Amino acid sequence: MEPICITAYTATSALGRGLADHLAALRARRSGLQANDFTNEPLACAIGRVEGLERAALPDGHEAYECRNNRLAWLAIEADGFHEQARAAIARYGADRVALLVATSTSSIGATEEAYAQLDGERMPMALRRPEVHTPHSLGIFLSHLLGTRGPCLTTATACSSSAKIFAKAERMIRLGVVDAAILAGVDTLCGSVIFGFNSLELVAPEPCRPFDERRRGISIGEAAGFALVERKAPAAAPRLIGWGESSDAHHMSTPHPQGLGARLALEDALARAGIAAAQVDYINLHGTATPKNDEVEAGVIATAFNETTRASSSKGWTGHTLGAAGILESVISLLAIEHGLVPGTLNCEQLDPVCGPQVTLQNESRDVRIALSNSFGFGGSNCTLAFARGDCA
Repeated sequence: MEPICITAYTATSALGRGLADHLAALRARRSGLQANDFTNEPLACAIGRVEGLERAALPDGHEAYECRNNRLAWLAIEADGFHEQARAAIARYGADRVALLVATSTSSIGATEEAYAQLDGERMPMALRRPEVHTPHSLGIFLSHLLGTRGPCLTTATACSSSAKIFAKAERMIRLGVVDAAILAGVDTLCGSVIFGFNSLELVAPEPCRPFDERRRGISIGEAAGFALVERKAPAAAPRLIGWGESSDAHHMSTPHPQGLGARLALEDALARAGIAAAQVDYINLHGTATPKNDEVEAGVIATAFNETTRASSSKGWTGHTLGAAGILESVISLLAIEHGLVPGTLNCEQLDPVCGPQVTLQNESRDVRIALSNSFGFGGSNCTLAFARGDCA
């Protein structure tokens, strides 16, 4: 495929707000995970909570969209000057020629939980009778009003692969001439149904998650928002999306295919679209959730598909699993690896599972990263791999 340019990107997570905070935390090996203080009912686990989100108010005129998820979107879009760059792209191309592609797993369901907990008889309390927040498309509605876009506005909700797949959607829309640019947003926030839902599946660890560790016991839920602006053309220094691969093995609702069929198909498809061999990949940001089966399957695929010189790691020990925002957050971390020559290690992993090959690194490394992959493998067998390259290597 013809590479497309990533002209701006940012993220907000438990590591902080904006690129500088994330880079500093990665370099210092400082995790954003903390003991659970979010749920009303006690649950011993670690969470990745965004500092100051409760105090973040939406801008005037947008009160109808008030909820935790949209507050996080507002907080994040203001970081690194992304809001201004997005508006500049809309002015440059025209509001009809810019797509708004958003991704989320739970959207504003936290507000719906709150409304049901405060039922007035059989009706929601007056303050929460706002249809704009009781819909999976709440994020897209809010951002389209905030930015003034009039192009395609789509919400993708494919569990953990959601905000990886919007990169592939953007490439297709730009290649087909539907739009000239796309604003990508992936946002998911903490809520009771997610934390207790994953716990009911026995997938939540009582301690901070330990990806690829022999003693791993499950995930840590986090919240995050990531944004990216993609365009057909840009300065030579801008990083590129050079390939993507998607698959749907539909093996099981919550367990990956035992031979990693879907993961392999997504990886092979991404390499083929990028026109590169596996040996050319410098770094892979792994899905690495720290659940026993996910890590075993993904590690096996990586060990057989890539050279021992390729480095690979999971960043979920820093941020937790941010669900529908994981794809774009980990894409941002991959882009930081390319820009700064930093391969983050696998935080909290002390005893590497023997199933892992030499690719999986525990410690940070300084390395020339020209090409990076980012894996996102969701529930139901929805898989996506993205391939990024430094501007001078695309």
